Amino acid sequence: MLIKRLKQRFSDLNIHAIVVPSADPHQSEYLADHWKLREWISGFTGSAGTLVITRDQAGLWTDSRYYLQGEHELEGSGITLYRDGQEDVPSITEFLLDELEDGQVVSINPLMWSQAGVQNLSKKLLEVGITVSTDHRVAEEIWDELGRPLLPKKEVFVHDISFAEISVLDKLAAVREDMLDPELVTRPVEQHLITSLDDIAWLFNLRGYDIAYNPVFLSYAVVRAEDAILFIDPTKVSDEVREHLAKARVSILPYQKIRDFLKGNTATTLVNPNDCNALLYNLIDPQLIVEGPTITRLMKACKTDLEISHIDQVMIKDGVALAHAFYEMYQRIGEITESEFAALIAQKRSEQDHYYGESFPAIVGYQSNGAIVHYRPPQQGSALIEAEGLLLCDSGGQYFDGTTDITRTIAVGPVTQVQKESYTLVLKGHIAIDQAVFLDGTTGGEIDILARQYLWRNGQNYGHGTGHGVGYFLNVHEPPQGISPGSGSRNKTALEPGMLTSNEPGYYEDGAYGIRIENLIVCEESDHAGFLKHRHVTLFPLDTSIILYDLLTKEEVNWINTYHALVAKKLLPHLSGSVAEWVRQSCQPI
Repeated sequence: MLIKRLKQRFSDLNIHAIVVPSADPHQSEYLADHWKLREWISGFTGSAGTLVITRDQAGLWTDSRYYLQGEHELEGSGITLYRDGQEDVPSITEFLLDELEDGQVVSINPLMWSQAGVQNLSKKLLEVGITVSTDHRVAEEIWDELGRPLLPKKEVFVHDISFAEISVLDKLAAVREDMLDPELVTRPVEQHLITSLDDIAWLFNLRGYDIAYNPVFLSYAVVRAEDAILFIDPTKVSDEVREHLAKARVSILPYQKIRDFLKGNTATTLVNPNDCNALLYNLIDPQLIVEGPTITRLMKACKTDLEISHIDQVMIKDGVALAHAFYEMYQRIGEITESEFAALIAQKRSEQDHYYGESFPAIVGYQSNGAIVHYRPPQQGSALIEAEGLLLCDSGGQYFDGTTDITRTIAVGPVTQVQKESYTLVLKGHIAIDQAVFLDGTTGGEIDILARQYLWRNGQNYGHGTGHGVGYFLNVHEPPQGISPGSGSRNKTALEPGMLTSNEPGYYEDGAYGIRIENLIVCEESDHAGFLKHRHVTLFPLDTSIILYDLLTKEEVNWINTYHALVAKKLLPHLSGSVAEWVRQSCQPI
């Protein structure tokens, strides 16, 4: 009914298609309910996907993480699932070119699109006379009529300097220095517009509750030579936060006032067209725009020594919480469901100091559900964990002193020889990334093959990336770096000391089982000048019962034993009784 209602308005407005991305005005991955337009229309709840509706068709494009989820959630909706990236699957642009004709119009909301995204879409369509219009809000208007969720109103809070380490004044000074750096900007700029929420939270040492799992808040920021402005709903700013900002010469203006501020502004402005939404970008005088990077991004990606020391301590807390949760789950096999185990993990984490919440919805997939890469067990009707096969558990926590993300695949009963082989090949790839020594300047894309090589030799692969950047009490998926194939900006970013990245190769058999092994790793200088390496910081046992030892080298066996010795050393002082004994046994040398 909803899609039919949308199509009815197309004729009135001379629109022939709409394209609805998964986005908010800040190009966030996870969204406040107010911005979940694509989910509201389609019913698809994955964090990545784009919906296209023409007068005759409706399709949703998503990546390999969500293929199985998309099939399930779109069933009966009249929306066709397009498995983005697969052979013979048209891109969104190709689909529109095939469906539309010269003179027809595609409608988008420029608030939900980056400037770069609009330019890319428009360029290809205009070549054949198809226009991209930003004049209408067809879907949003219907949503408003039917009761759209309001913007979140919770107060922001100060991220204490004992955790943040660097003051707002010092961070602003570093940004101002880079605003004049000819290696970063083509000409000196008078102000820097920052629109990405994690960058703003990091810059001002503030955190919030506006988006589930990510401690950020809806805002924009402008940094100038002598001061800075934070555009935020003023009702969310306490006296403590105002005082905190005033010390750094940061003033506060209402969130929506960013538009008035940019209209007619006469200062040269550094803007990242990949971050800035097209509506704001086009309010700025084109002669005053200097396109360039979001300066704070690389700064916050390279964690300081103090931040890394906090992360090391967080991993102990996280490992202790998981030890209690996994031990209890093992005692309740045959009685506990996937969703109950996910809740148990969150409960055990909540008992640790400085806990904020989960860093993403826990992925707990028993047997075939483990093959759904971003499976989230429903509270009602999730699978019972029984004494047979594999269980995949990917979860993470947010603490004031760090962010965690860990995946373990474990046997909860007898497993097959094929499953053991796949598990061992995934583990070998995980170890290869962990042990890699590489030249300074190497990108994540250049080392991705190390994780896949053993699977490839066996004719196997996985569709997701091997690693993503991780924030410091910020977003669990944090650019600029990543480890995966392809030509994306994250894969082209050089790995640098201090970067915290996930290491998570996997393998999935649709309808049967899934395997993924994930630790977080921090980039460090190696023993040789000009070379870098990684150090694992996640602390939790691997399941050695499903390893085929004949497939391991002596060095890989040594790695497993050394890793488990570290896990035991760090976790056992904080555990007792049967849980401590379980960890001790799990960390025995192989």
